[in-house]
Amino acid sequence: MKQRTADSSHLTGARVSRPVVDALIVGERLMSMAGLAAQRTLERGIAMGDKKHGEQPNAARGYRPLVLTLTGFKGIRSGLGRNTLRLDVEALAGDATLVAIAGANGRGKTTVMDNLHPYLVMPSRAGADGLGAFSYYDHVFLPESQKELTWEHRGHRYKSQLVFRVNGKRKTEAFLFEQSGSHWTPVVLADGTVSDGKVDIYEQAVRELLGSPETFFTSVFSAQGKRPLSAYRNGEIKGLLADLLGLDQVRQQGEHAAETSRLLKNGLALIRQGQASAAAEIARLAGELSTLGDPEAALSRATSERDAAARSLDAARAAEATVLADSQAAAETDKRSTELAAERDRAAVGAREALQRLAEEFARLDVRAGALAQRAAARKRQHAEQRVRLTRQRDALRQSCAGAGRVAWASRRLMAAERAVQIRTERAAAAQALADKADQLRGKVRLLAQQIEGIEREAGQVSLRHADLQRRFGLAAEVPCVGTDLQGRCKLLGDAREAQAMLPSVDGQIAALRDRQRAADAERAGLSEGLRPLAGVGELRNEAERRLERASARLSSLARLAAREGEMRQAQAALTAVEVELGLLSNDAPAETDEEAAERADIEAARARVAAERNRLSTERDASISRIETAVAALPPAFDRGRLELARRASILAEAGLHSAEQAHLAAVRTQERRAALQAQQARVSGEAAATDARASAVESELSGWTLLARCLSNDGVIALDIDDAGPTLAGLANDLLLACYGRRFTLEIRTQVATAKGEMREGFDIVVHDGEGGESKSVALLSGGERVWINECLTRAIALYLAGNAGREYGTLFCDEADGPLDPDRKRMFMDMKREVIRLGGYQREFFVSQTPELTAMADKVIDLDSFVLAQEAAT
Repeated sequence: MKQRTADSSHLTGARVSRPVVDALIVGERLMSMAGLAAQRTLERGIAMGDKKHGEQPNAARGYRPLVLTLTGFKGIRSGLGRNTLRLDVEALAGDATLVAIAGANGRGKTTVMDNLHPYLVMPSRAGADGLGAFSYYDHVFLPESQKELTWEHRGHRYKSQLVFRVNGKRKTEAFLFEQSGSHWTPVVLADGTVSDGKVDIYEQAVRELLGSPETFFTSVFSAQGKRPLSAYRNGEIKGLLADLLGLDQVRQQGEHAAETSRLLKNGLALIRQGQASAAAEIARLAGELSTLGDPEAALSRATSERDAAARSLDAARAAEATVLADSQAAAETDKRSTELAAERDRAAVGAREALQRLAEEFARLDVRAGALAQRAAARKRQHAEQRVRLTRQRDALRQSCAGAGRVAWASRRLMAAERAVQIRTERAAAAQALADKADQLRGKVRLLAQQIEGIEREAGQVSLRHADLQRRFGLAAEVPCVGTDLQGRCKLLGDAREAQAMLPSVDGQIAALRDRQRAADAERAGLSEGLRPLAGVGELRNEAERRLERASARLSSLARLAAREGEMRQAQAALTAVEVELGLLSNDAPAETDEEAAERADIEAARARVAAERNRLSTERDASISRIETAVAALPPAFDRGRLELARRASILAEAGLHSAEQAHLAAVRTQERRAALQAQQARVSGEAAATDARASAVESELSGWTLLARCLSNDGVIALDIDDAGPTLAGLANDLLLACYGRRFTLEIRTQVATAKGEMREGFDIVVHDGEGGESKSVALLSGGERVWINECLTRAIALYLAGNAGREYGTLFCDEADGPLDPDRKRMFMDMKREVIRLGGYQREFFVSQTPELTAMADKVIDLDSFVLAQEAAT
């Protein structure tokens, strides 16, 4: 502790601002307060050790389950065969201290245990110490499943009602009520919020009443498969111990300081981004100014180039006007040449259109000739196809008629096959009736066997009670107050006499159970005797069913053949008709008809007329084009239009040159203006960068102070100091349990600082076990499985004792689900002794536990046997 304080003082000696100094002063005060709190914690632990044989804490006023009702849970349905289970836990437990929840594997013991608390989780199904990923919808099956738990805490009675709906969209409703007289009213939270069915409000209400679920499932509820404390990470165990020590306010202040530090870091990051952006902007502006060069010289050159381009444009336009005058003088010659060219084009177009019409006429004649040839070919093809079709029909009908004899035979055998199927059906029904009777007798024998097992278990429990009563009655002769004036007030003698009065009724119960067992054995022997003649009825039934299947298959085959009798008659009639039609059909079709010959002659005559007309039009077209070309050759040469085009192009180029020069002049003016704007912007950005640097320095100064304060108030600061001081108290409680239940071999030590590979100490968490027999010390993680179990259970229950005696957390009930698995028989009995010692030291009312060891279950004060629910339901059905 001194070393850590010195480190903090060294940090405060750095050059920081006034707010940081104030923050460090607050941190040192909090550390001093934490040391005082740790000292008070140690004193409370010592006082608790002094009260081991004196006054017990009032933990019996803490949490206690009363009535549990589960509807629609898969574990209850598969284990007990019912949709709803209601357990009056308070009535079943009575005044017992250790209550075992017993039953065969898969009976739903863990489902019941996981729901004996009001938190919204089934810890054995969630993993990660009961607070991992979990969903009730994986464990319910009805459209609307419910959990209703009535419980008591600090003299008040509450009811938790959870509804899980899976109709379409999943929805969970969670209500928490408090009993007020004869009515239930919704619980009101400390901030005035009313429990209205919302899950988050319900969880907040349960947390306000019972504390955090992490503390509950670590200290008083040992779920199945629970992770041992030795496997906790440093942050997890410190968070848990901080909650035990009531350091929530210190942690909240540390979280506030850490949040402030985080916000300052985020703000500093934004400021540094601004610094980087400003530096980049300044560099960009400098680069742009360097690329602009000398705008004044560029403007002077652009003005000279613009004036020269204007003079070139004037000269080009004068040359274009001269060439245009020459082109107007040659316009008449061009007009006559154009008219002759148009006349030549008209003659050529007219001749081409006439020749096109003749070509189309030739194409139509070709189409007619092709159609004529296709009709002749189609007629021949149709004749051949008809002959092939008739031949195929004849062959197919002949093949169909070949099976007429087998069809007639099937018709004659059909009635005999039907009679055989009827006889086989009657025999199979008789064999099935005998098999059903044998199955009923076997079911009754199994039910009687289950009843005999239930009677034997009940007889064992009554025998244990008879032995206990005989032991209590035997004390009557040993009590020293017999025959004295004190015998009327001696409780031990009164208990012995009460046991004497109860012995006859227990003897009667044992005799009645024996009579019931003998009657059930006799009935089972009679049913077994009735089963012997029916031993082979199953094979007889199978053989009858196989014969019936063969007879049915033969009947089906004969019926299909007999159904074709009409088909055979139709096939024979059709065969006769096809053979007649095939005999009337000729072998070959005629080559050409008279109409087709006349049409062929008409097509040839039309082709001759069209060819003559085409020759005439070609001769007239060639004469007209020759005359027009002679007239065109007599005209004077045409004007060279290329001269006018060159002149116009020169004018366009000169105009484009002037436009380019004007654009260059305008760009030079804009460059000069851009340089002035960039210089002004550079000055403004430089000023903003200087202001940003100043803000960054101020935020960095504040950040160092808040970071140090957050570290002082974190798990490795004030909280670690308090945990260091509370560690011996927890270890002392655990060692007391080890001594009382397992002897002097093992003692444990809680270390909150561990050595690194370099030999330096750092914040951590480890449980070191000292072995008195072996003379060695090692981490609990290196122990055997069984040793780790009882060490972990002692430490866990020590936390529960610490809560009951020091932290003001009142849990009146403990829970344990199959934590004794790796223990040997001797350690299992010690395990039960530890449970009673924890209940005695902590002032708890009772503990519910589940064990697969019958001896441990028998050591309980009361057993809630889930198998009895199954037997009761089977007896009712």
